[in-house]
This record gives sequence, structure tokens and C-alpha cells, in this order.
Amino acid sequence: MVSSFIITFRETLEAALIVGIILAYLFRTKQHRYNNVVYYGVFCAVVASIIAAVLFQFLAGGFEGRAEEIFEGFTMLFAAVLLTSMILWMLRQKNVAKEIEHRVQRHLNTQQQFGLFLVTFLSVFREGVETVIFLGASSFSGGDNLLLWGLSGVIAACILGYLIFVAAKKIKLKLFFNISSVFLILFAAGLVAHGIHEFEEAKLLPATIEVWNLNPAVNPDGSFPALHEKGAVGGLAKDLFGYNGNPSLLEVISYLAYILLVVLLWRNIDKLWTKIDKVEEIVK
Repeated sequence: MVSSFIITFRETLEAALIVGIILAYLFRTKQHRYNNVVYYGVFCAVVASIIAAVLFQFLAGGFEGRAEEIFEGFTMLFAAVLLTSMILWMLRQKNVAKEIEHRVQRHLNTQQQFGLFLVTFLSVFREGVETVIFLGASSFSGGDNLLLWGLSGVIAACILGYLIFVAAKKIKLKLFFNISSVFLILFAAGLVAHGIHEFEEAKLLPATIEVWNLNPAVNPDGSFPALHEKGAVGGLAKDLFGYNGNPSLLEVISYLAYILLVVLLWRNIDKLWTKIDKVEEIVK
């Protein structure tokens, strides 16, 4: 699944960038003796992420019938919300490196190695948990070779991270994040629609009419035509954009409503975060 590659590539790249920023700052300030603390943080975060993946798989396998449909529906909707918040958060971050360096320096000033460990661990573990949830939701909507595509994304991101920080290659990351954000928004819209579909199947929502059915008939040999949602072209569109050959009315409405909402939030991102900052100041 191409979406699995994009998800793991982006999440791993974000984690690699954070770790790279921390290590580069330690090198620049001649504090390399703390490098091992960062490595331990990364290692523990990876192990914790693997444990989270196993627990998620165990939990997902414990449901059957209607309970399984409800669980899958909630997982897809939660993943869509998490994905949206991640995209909007990244759009806001113009000084990520400075913020990370400030946190690192604060712990170095007080010689708190555990604090540096936590900064690294939590940053990487957050990306790991997000990846587990996104891939879990993606697997519910169908697709083959999920693990292979996911591992390919991790490897590709590690290579790019190496090129950025070790080989000192200048890469336009802003362009990459903007383009990948568009793909992820469409992917999240598909998750919302599929989540609604699961709720309709579980009868949590009333079943609505089928808006259209573009799925061609199955071939005589039992294979699916290219434009079928399970075919080569249709399957790719389903993976990337949440394409459904025979959606219900609620699925179509939820898909379009989600995209409209995210576009409005994207266009007004600065105003949105300004209001959030004001609320945070009042609370403090």
C-alpha cells in the first residue's frame, strides 16, 4: 500500500529530523558526551513502539462481528483526527529546531540527563504510536503488503535523514511536507468515510442509499477489472484517496465535509493558532 509507505516515511522522517537536530546541537555546543543518552532514548522509543504495535494487534484481534466493526470504525475516525492534528501542527511549526534546542539546553544547564532522555524518547515514541494507529486504521480499509511498504518507508526516511545531517545535502523539506500533507488529507478523508461505513454496518448509524456503483463486473476468471475498487487502478485510488466504487450517501457527505473542513482550517491556520495561544495564555 502506497499510503503505508507515505505514512511511515513521513513519521520516521519527522523522528529522524528531531533526533538529528538534538545531535547536531550537542555537536555544535561540544556536548557529545550526552550522545549516548540520545541513542538510549531512540532505542527505548523504538522498543516501546513495537510493544504498542503488538498490543494494538492483540486488542484488534479480540473483537468479532458487530464489536469488530465498531472498533474498526472508531479506530479509523480517531486516526483521521490524529492525522489532521499532526498536519495542522506541522503547518504551524516555523521554528521547530529552535524550540527543540531550547528544551535540550534547559536540561543541559541543569545537567539532567534523564530530561534529555525524555525529550528524545517522547519525540520518537509519539511518532511511533501515531504510525501504529495510522497503519492499523489503514489495514482495516484493506490493502496488501502493508508491512513491506511500511518498512520501505522507514528505510527510505532513514536514508534521507542521513543525507540531510551526515552528508549535509540541502533538501526542500517544506515542499515535501506540503505535498505529503495533501495526500494524507485525502487519505484521512477516506478513513472518515470508511469509519462511517463501519458504523453503518454495525447499525450505529442508519443505512443510507447507495449513491453510485462504478465497480465493473468481476472477470470470468474471478479477477477484478482494473477500475474495480479491488483492481489495480481502483485499488491504488482506494489506498491513496479512499476511493469507494459504491459508497453510501453518508460516506460521500462525510468525505466531502471532511475535506472542506480541513481546507478551511488550512487557509486560516494562522488565525486558528493565534486564538488557541490566547486561550492558553488566559488559562495560565
